[in-house]
Amino acid sequence: MKQPFAYIHPAAKIHPSVVIDPFVTIDQNVEIGEGTHIGSNVTIMEGARIGKHCNIFPGAVIGGIPQDLKFQGEDTVAIIGDNTTLRECVTVNRGTASKGKTVVGSNCLIMAYSHIAHDCKIGNNVIISNATQVAGEVVVDNYAVIGGGSLIHQFCHLGEHVMIQGGARINKDIPPYVKAARDPIAYTGVNSIGLRRRNFTNDQIRDIQEIYRYLYLSRLNVSDAVDRIEAELPASPERDLIIEFIRNSKRGIVRGYV
Repeated sequence: MKQPFAYIHPAAKIHPSVVIDPFVTIDQNVEIGEGTHIGSNVTIMEGARIGKHCNIFPGAVIGGIPQDLKFQGEDTVAIIGDNTTLRECVTVNRGTASKGKTVVGSNCLIMAYSHIAHDCKIGNNVIISNATQVAGEVVVDNYAVIGGGSLIHQFCHLGEHVMIQGGARINKDIPPYVKAARDPIAYTGVNSIGLRRRNFTNDQIRDIQEIYRYLYLSRLNVSDAVDRIEAELPASPERDLIIEFIRNSKRGIVRGYV
């Protein structure tokens, strides 16, 4: 349902069930799935791909060109998954030639005034709290929760099920299942409450805690600690995910709190 004061480019592909409030602008080369609601004063620019049953609140801008001086007008996209909510004044830029797309997954909540820059990959069931600023080419894995006002440096990787303190300045990778806080940002424990809410068993949580004891309490360097984890602790999906994350980290993982 389109309001008379909205502008929609005739080439945009919009499911008939989409609700579009007044003063919305929708450019060409845009696709919007069924059941989505576009609030007033939203701007949806070229390259936006919005899934089903999303809620886009007033003032949001999706598909703006990257804030990257290397961008040369290449054909890229900004993808929003199904059942995702973008609150007031959220901005999601499209990709550059580096990755070609910026992706926000399904079932996410991106709170007001947050920014997701070019070529980011945000997983499913992620919560990004108010006024968080996510720089280019950041990866945030499934079920991460990021506190309000956080600043995330470009190229950082945040693992699955992490919980990040509000106001955090993140310049290192955050491995899966952990809580990160303090200034400078540091490991402060395992996100056991979040894991229980997501049906991890007590045994699984204890195994994860033991892995991080090797990493942060053994006084071994990271590579030696990972080797010992692999040699001495039984294989499990959680252990293997942590090992893979650390070995693939390009910026290095956060240190423990001293």
